[in-house]
Amino acid sequence: MRITSYSIDGIKSFGVVTDDGVIDAKPLAGGPQSLKDAIAAGSMDMIAEATVKRSADHSIDEVEFLPVIPDPDKIIAVGLNYRSHVLEGGRDIPEWPMIFTRFANSQVGHGQPMIKPNVSEMFDFEGEMAVIIGESCRHVSEADALSVVAGYACYNDGSIRDYQRHTSQFVPGKSFYKSGAFGPWMVTADEIPDPGALTLMTRLNGKEMQHATTDDLLFSIPQLIHYLTTVTELVPGDVIVSGTTGGVGCYRDPPVFMKDGDIIEIELDKIGVLRNPVVNE
Repeated sequence: MRITSYSIDGIKSFGVVTDDGVIDAKPLAGGPQSLKDAIAAGSMDMIAEATVKRSADHSIDEVEFLPVIPDPDKIIAVGLNYRSHVLEGGRDIPEWPMIFTRFANSQVGHGQPMIKPNVSEMFDFEGEMAVIIGESCRHVSEADALSVVAGYACYNDGSIRDYQRHTSQFVPGKSFYKSGAFGPWMVTADEIPDPGALTLMTRLNGKEMQHATTDDLLFSIPQLIHYLTTVTELVPGDVIVSGTTGGVGCYRDPPVFMKDGDIIEIELDKIGVLRNPVVNE
């Protein structure tokens, strides 16, 4: 099932995406008013059953896509998690996951503009797979880790490279207002039994910039969930942004950064294409 958060005329909802459009899931979810709340309430199976024979309420063109989870409790991102990305930056292979966070207002939905800030010309792309947590959990073993996943989505971990490099902490360069993107929808975990077997691509204005398979992750999704739940409690709607592969703009010769008027696309097979225009602040 593909399920997304969206708005129409300023009214927010969430719904199931079909080939014909979007089925409004809010009245079918039994009370939850957001996708995060529906996940927490265990409403996914009920929504899937209720939408099997329903027609779309909206065409794709009618809806404004929001970040898949607009209001997560936590966005936890992983740096240097593909060997190719570590090597292109001349770094050592990390012994432990390199963890940082993003702010919720640093992300936009599919089709919404990613904003290049006026203080930097170093606005870089990072195609990634996002993992959405489906239940409250702590101290989850690697063997059980995939059981706590609600689904997967595309993510663009838009990075302001000069601000990222101000200190050893990545957060400033990763949390500029509306600098990242999350979408277009979540594909539920039952449709992706192995998140380590997907193909990830990034295209800038139609030109392929990144291409990898998720089995190249240095720390797999089960390893990340085990590690993170050792540190903290993950709750429904939390987002793990699992890392990017080689080919980012800052390590190209000459460097390639996003600018006003660009179109950036992140594609994961079995999930879809996250597409965003780039605009100046």
